[in-house]
Amino acid sequence: MIGIVATAVVVLAGLYLVCFAALSLLFPERAGRFLSGFASSASAHYMELLARLAVGAAMVHHAPKTPFPGVFLSFGWVLVVTTACLFAFPWRRHREFARRSVRHAARHPRLLGLASLALGGAILTAVASGA
Repeated sequence: MIGIVATAVVVLAGLYLVCFAALSLLFPERAGRFLSGFASSASAHYMELLARLAVGAAMVHHAPKTPFPGVFLSFGWVLVVTTACLFAFPWRRHREFARRSVRHAARHPRLLGLASLALGGAILTAVASGA
């Protein structure tokens, strides 16, 4: 049961990245506004952290089933550890950091879209290859 949930969460994360890639490539200004919504409030901050934690834990759990378990395991643990650090920061500091980061990322929406497409595609391919 846990394996099925972990696989579903990893697939959803891959699909999320592919959809974000489409948004970034087709509607770059909307992608910037979408990213600005993260850490815009305490509830958005904690929802983002819970999603990151779920995806990281799912990647760690699903890693042995993928063609590159070390990559999946490392990426999953990076998400889990950085999320734990963000839980220790006040959400207002996260918001300040997010504003600066989004401003820089929004300058290169095509690059952001291509990177999201590559990462999302790699995640989905790894899940499909290991299934």
